[in-house]
Amino acid sequence: MSKSTNITWHAEAITKSDRRVQNRHGSCVLWFTGLSGSGKSTIANAVSSELHRRGISEYVLDGDNIRHGLNRDLGFSDYDRTENIRRIGEVAKLFVESGTVLTTAFISPFRSDRDQVRALFEKEEFIEVYIECPLEECERRDPKQLYRKTRRGEIKDFTGIDSPYEAPERPEITIRSDLLTVKDAVGQIFQYLQEKNII
Repeated sequence: MSKSTNITWHAEAITKSDRRVQNRHGSCVLWFTGLSGSGKSTIANAVSSELHRRGISEYVLDGDNIRHGLNRDLGFSDYDRTENIRRIGEVAKLFVESGTVLTTAFISPFRSDRDQVRALFEKEEFIEVYIECPLEECERRDPKQLYRKTRRGEIKDFTGIDSPYEAPERPEITIRSDLLTVKDAVGQIFQYLQEKNII
């Protein structure tokens, strides 16, 4: 694939700071990572709903939804997984520049990929939220029947079974979704956002 060369960055008239002042709150990306079935999408959407209720500019990017559009050309090879996360990172940066509190729900199994996304942001704009849940519990839940299909050999390279998941080493927030209710998880995340003066 050829790359564009005759391009020049055009400075915006309205800055991220301008938007934050107008919105009366900060902006960041809450990057939810964890195994399939751990509760990433459920908690991310619950957080976004509460942000919306409080009048805070918010949006959710969900892994499956993104693969229906922007990343529909990508599969699940290691290369495609990395490219999937790279693209999402760039989109997430645009949302943060717009003054939005963005929640993303992606397995994003590789630490190096998540670190590359983190490097796109200023300090405290990228908040890694590890939704920690034992594999056995994720398999028991299996909301999309993906583990069952994997065990039957219908899906290959499935994270946690025959493809690795590299848990965060120093996430900003860790949620034990097998021990906490969704309401308690949302409360823990909001406490962090308030302590950091984001909301």
